Amino acid sequence: MKIAVASEGKEETSNVSAVSGRAPYYLIFEDKKLVKEIKNPFTVGGGAGFSVAQMLINEEVDMVISGNIGGNMQEMLDSKKVKTKIVEGKTVKEAVEEAEKSEE
Repeated sequence: MKIAVASEGKEETSNVSAVSGRAPYYLIFEDKKLVKEIKNPFTVGGGAGFSVAQMLINEEVDMVISGNIGGNMQEMLDSKKVKTKIVEGKTVKEAVEEAEKSEE
């Protein structure tokens, strides 16, 4: 499974971001391994959620994890059958491990 996590930093030990569209980073995992870090280019201006959703769809992720996902972003991800999971107060690594377990 390919998972994108909204992150406060670019390490697995960073906290999951409380926001999705304007999260500083997105960390991409495949089979629990960090394979890509993306510095979010959409942190300013309008339409961040829609733009980030399209970016993650282009990355072909199966799931997006964030502290919160706005309506426009959720709608876009739903339309492409990308799962979402709301996680608060955890590190990126903890969130990915939890998501992988729940999908087994």
